[in-house]
Amino acid sequence: MEVDDGAELCFPQLLNTSSRKPTLPQSEAVFLHTLVFSISLLTVALNLLVIISVSHFRQLHTPTNILLLSLAVSDFLVGLLLMPVEILRKTSCWFLGDLMCSLYIYVAYITPSASVGDMVLISVDRYVAICDPLHYTTRITVRKVKLCVCLCWFCSVFYCSLFVKYGMTQPDRYDSCYGECVIVISYIAGAADLVFTFIVPITVIVVLYMRVFVVAVSQARAMRSHITAVTLQTSVTLTKNSELKAARTLGVLVVVFLVCFCPYYCVSFAGDNTLNSSSASYGLSLLYLHSCLNPVIYALFYPWFKKAVFQIVTFKILQPGSCEANIL
Repeated sequence: MEVDDGAELCFPQLLNTSSRKPTLPQSEAVFLHTLVFSISLLTVALNLLVIISVSHFRQLHTPTNILLLSLAVSDFLVGLLLMPVEILRKTSCWFLGDLMCSLYIYVAYITPSASVGDMVLISVDRYVAICDPLHYTTRITVRKVKLCVCLCWFCSVFYCSLFVKYGMTQPDRYDSCYGECVIVISYIAGAADLVFTFIVPITVIVVLYMRVFVVAVSQARAMRSHITAVTLQTSVTLTKNSELKAARTLGVLVVVFLVCFCPYYCVSFAGDNTLNSSSASYGLSLLYLHSCLNPVIYALFYPWFKKAVFQIVTFKILQPGSCEANIL
């Protein structure tokens, strides 16, 4: 490896095999680090609020909220571990060793995969609640949901281990020099990841939510057709607002998922199978940003969340019996 005079090496003692230290203009580096740190801190804070709320208050121990809790845990790990390490990997030398590099890639696949699985489970939960409400309490129970969540995480760990298997056994196989953290995913593995982590989940989510939307609209129209002439105008207004709200919420869920996940998987589909390229890094950044948006989409729309946050920030959860507080 040829090195220009004065070049700053990651490992100066290894002159012929050391990578050059990535450098950025000071102003750009400060802005980048500040931005990533802020997003990471916001992701951790929002998801931690969801975790504390659902875990502490007994009224929130429902099947839907258990799914939100699992989603918040995966997104919390993204903000706490993946975001800071990714900026470290891109803007400085990798001093943590080959094994830690492989472990980072492993966790980087597990957490978004588990997050997508939770989103699918949430869509199934909402589908049963809206389309088959009479059997919801018997088909969707806390025990069944906890089992599904554990199965989701187990499948994510097992599934993602297939992608980094060779990276774990030969962690420096694709490194061109010391000071790099590069893991290359084979084309077949990338195609499988595209199908099972993006195409199949988004298809399930879109189909189920469209079905939910159609049923919700049909129910609203049925109620409107049976009202009296005296309350017709008020009911029509409320029905229209309900339809618009349902459409807007479903649109946010699907569009944000597509916007955040499409760039990364488009790069994967195009055959760019290295996580070190600029295009893959851009897609990965959007994918991580989705973890910050998840608690906003899934939790901040729930009225109980504001009440729970107030209890947390005012330290009322430290009082005896606070777990029995009326949050709903």
